[in-house]
Amino acid sequence: MKYIKYLLVGILFGITLSKAEVISWFRIYEMFKLQSFHMYGVIGSAVAIGVVIMYLFKKGTLRTLKGKEIVVEPKKKGVPRNLFGGIIFGLGWALGGACPGPMYILLGKGVVSILVVLLGAHLGAFLYHAVKHKLPH
Repeated sequence: MKYIKYLLVGILFGITLSKAEVISWFRIYEMFKLQSFHMYGVIGSAVAIGVVIMYLFKKGTLRTLKGKEIVVEPKKKGVPRNLFGGIIFGLGWALGGACPGPMYILLGKGVVSILVVLLGAHLGAFLYHAVKHKLPH
């Protein structure tokens, strides 16, 4: 029962992404073909809001609901790792027609074919977990 708030936030998030047409394969297709600004505007807005929130976390202005300070660990720097990860993510997004969050929204909307993409995403996550100790981090 204590996790009901997370379920409600997830449902609200799903409704918001649906209404904004962010989960639409056609919108994603337009974005990758550089035919529409819609998705770039949504992504750009999310990045801008994320920058402001991260600044407030680091400054100590925003805290958890219990009043604890949120500590942001510094990330490892490196253009190759970000470039390679971004390429893999972008290819998966372009081939699957959805990034991870909207996959579940599409399933909830009755798009049964997204199960193939979800299966591949979970298989990839399990495979990464199995070999991550052998990869350079």
